[in-house]
Amino acid sequence: MTPTRTPADGCLHNVEVPQPSLENNTADAERLAEALEKVLDGGPVHLGHAVVRRLPSMLRAADHRLRCAVIRYGGHWQVCGIRPADDAAPMTGLAVDLGTTRVVLRLVDLAGGETLAETAFDNPQIEIGPDILTRIHHAEKPGGLEQLQECVITGIGNALEALLTDSGRSPQDVFLTAVAGNTAMTHLFLGLEPRWIIREPYIPAVNRPELLTPRDVGIPMNDMGRIFVFPNIGSYFGGDLIAGILFSGMDTREQPAILVDVGTNAEVVLGNRDWLMACAGAAGPALESGVAGIGMMAAPGVIERVTIHPPDRRFELRTIGGLPPVGICGSGVIDLAAHLFISGMIDIRGRFVPEKCGDRLVKDENGIAQLVLVPAEKSGTGRDLTIGQPDLDSLMRSKAAMYTILETITDSVGLSMEELDKFFVAGTFGSLIDPVSAIRIGMLPDLPLERYEAIGNSSLGGATQILTDCSATGRVEAIRQRITYMELNVNQDFMNRFSAAKFLPHTHPERFPSVKVWG
Repeated sequence: MTPTRTPADGCLHNVEVPQPSLENNTADAERLAEALEKVLDGGPVHLGHAVVRRLPSMLRAADHRLRCAVIRYGGHWQVCGIRPADDAAPMTGLAVDLGTTRVVLRLVDLAGGETLAETAFDNPQIEIGPDILTRIHHAEKPGGLEQLQECVITGIGNALEALLTDSGRSPQDVFLTAVAGNTAMTHLFLGLEPRWIIREPYIPAVNRPELLTPRDVGIPMNDMGRIFVFPNIGSYFGGDLIAGILFSGMDTREQPAILVDVGTNAEVVLGNRDWLMACAGAAGPALESGVAGIGMMAAPGVIERVTIHPPDRRFELRTIGGLPPVGICGSGVIDLAAHLFISGMIDIRGRFVPEKCGDRLVKDENGIAQLVLVPAEKSGTGRDLTIGQPDLDSLMRSKAAMYTILETITDSVGLSMEELDKFFVAGTFGSLIDPVSAIRIGMLPDLPLERYEAIGNSSLGGATQILTDCSATGRVEAIRQRITYMELNVNQDFMNRFSAAKFLPHTHPERFPSVKVWG
């Protein structure tokens, strides 16, 4: 999905600054600010010391015609870079998806909004702690917070410099950076104490970070530049989700839409241009990275698609890159469960049906039923790839939680899921998932397929939009003020619905009229 924009929406503006005279001896900074205010949509213009320091000589060398990079923040316009209007050197921006596991960088041309280059790397904080909770505890040790901040800033800096080198640019060409991450990652990026995020009453150090300079955090970019960090809403709703809302455009829609982002948790936002409701629940791990034993994140050789053909129940597997299978990711597991169900190889409880599974069903050394997906001689590991009954049980809980989250949040505002005009699915999981399979196991509602839209990395997409759309920061603030968060842990309806959703496709199969069992 690509945000719609026109060049006028962007962050670059050419201005002609009136030349000084004895009759007009206003300071250079004031004349530039006044010239910009005439071409920008209201609000005062702030320059900043790094801009003012370069302004006098550049203004005269450029015959008083400048190209200015600006960002709107807190009711004013902040100038984050100036160059002569006829200077052909590029002015670029950097979008950062600050993930707990993976960090993604995108270099963007501020003039046209085009993506110039993109890269990703494993978050180096993983070596200190694989999860957020471990990292927050580490941050409480002497020097721990500084260590966590330094390693992620260094990782971003190294990746950015490699991007710039490969594209023939330098850090001096980067004038604006937008960073989107969850609340804890934002704190660690900024070097803010995260201790109270995980302790009742769960209070962040800040919800709306200031507009930063490169020196504040150490990002290698032009020192006139600015860094916009997406705000969070308390400890439970981070800037990455606000970026996702921005990118999906659901905050501008008249009809209600829903956004689902599956990671460690399943995070859901429901609403339209008038209101937004959000919640999160533990539905992620089995859906994001497969199941125990052979579960993996998407990578070469990982099974991403499974089909079981009637009438002989022949398995057809598709791996990423077409390589011999080494494991299975979340989309593959959902496909597998869906086809096992419609072929009769598992029942409505998700339990194996031995007479339908045939010689594929074996028992391990502990007597636990295992279904052989790939025999050792055909796998990329030299071992059988199997899925066990406990793995399916885990998937059943995750899919039930996902559906129950969706049912609970829509019901809380008096909507049925059939009334949803659009269903956005974000992240790598959203890009790979087959909605038909997700509907067959009762994980997603049985809606017309055209309502489902995979939008990829919506956190990165939202960060990119800050660099290409002058109205985006205002929308971010409006989104932040509009969201209501619903706590599922104290919702008794959630637990009742969860029990009903732990069947295939559901205790009430009439909710899934498209699901037909051939086995």
